[in-house]
Amino acid sequence: MSCAPVPTAEACANCGKEGSDAIKLKNCNACFLVKYCSVDCQKIHRKKHKGPCKKRAAELKDEKLYSQGHERAELDFCPLCLLAIPFPVPEADHAKFYVCCMKRVCNGCVFAALKCGLNKVCPFCRTSAPKNNEEALEKIQKRVDARDPEAICHLGDSYITGTHGLEKDKSRAFELWTEAAELGSTYALAKIGGAHYSGNWGASQDIAKGIHCWESAAMLGSVISRHGLGFAEASKGNHDRAMFALGLATKAQYAEALIGYQDALEEMRSPQRDEAAEFGYQRGKSDHTPHGADRTTLLTPPLAPSRDPNPADVVGASNGAVKCQGLELA
Repeated sequence: MSCAPVPTAEACANCGKEGSDAIKLKNCNACFLVKYCSVDCQKIHRKKHKGPCKKRAAELKDEKLYSQGHERAELDFCPLCLLAIPFPVPEADHAKFYVCCMKRVCNGCVFAALKCGLNKVCPFCRTSAPKNNEEALEKIQKRVDARDPEAICHLGDSYITGTHGLEKDKSRAFELWTEAAELGSTYALAKIGGAHYSGNWGASQDIAKGIHCWESAAMLGSVISRHGLGFAEASKGNHDRAMFALGLATKAQYAEALIGYQDALEEMRSPQRDEAAEFGYQRGKSDHTPHGADRTTLLTPPLAPSRDPNPADVVGASNGAVKCQGLELA
């Protein structure tokens, strides 16, 4: 029997019985192409329906994946100027992370605060900068106790990198990421996806589970996760789904993507950010991180799932003091 939906009357795809008050038809929950009057009919028809069902289910999954998550996540925006932070995110070249409020403030707003003399407080919540690792960890724990998902995620990052005087503990980091993801952190969900995909950071390797986590995060606006999905498709040889990652796009497609990228860059510009860049605003390195600490994120999925994370795969978002031609935000 055909697996195509009946256009004029609803009927069981196996026996042909039409739906009525006595006969309740139920959809195939995977593809929604056909209906059945009973579980027995569904089992009998399974062999004929399996192929079309699998194809349509994959199409529905792609429709959902590609139609959602086009808007960037809330934490990808500076909380002061409300402009998107430039790619990649998080990235120390574009923003500074503050443990007091778990906000990332763009360089333009941090530089503007520096000019106003706010060099000892967070430019967003005005909390005094922690003077040492103990104070920083205390501020993080305060946000963790308040069930802040980003604080929980950040504490997990700290166990990965061993910052704030914590001993490295991948298992504890993974537990914290899991808790943060359950509370809604897309960053944590992206990290869990990377951990499962690579078999690192306290997780057993499960590529399918890793991809599922990336898909869930991507539909919530996670740029990192969508990049991970592109890498996974390229690794499987699905170049039509990851053509830009391998440079296999046509000239027209490349030109269209480039125009979109340039438009996005223009939307992320501001006079304050331009001034900060022109003034030579840059982040120095030191052993003490006053406001924030290393915040790791999966920017490039590991090329070999069995290896340990490469330093290039994780980025510290605020590892050091800010220096601007003699000025210093300590």
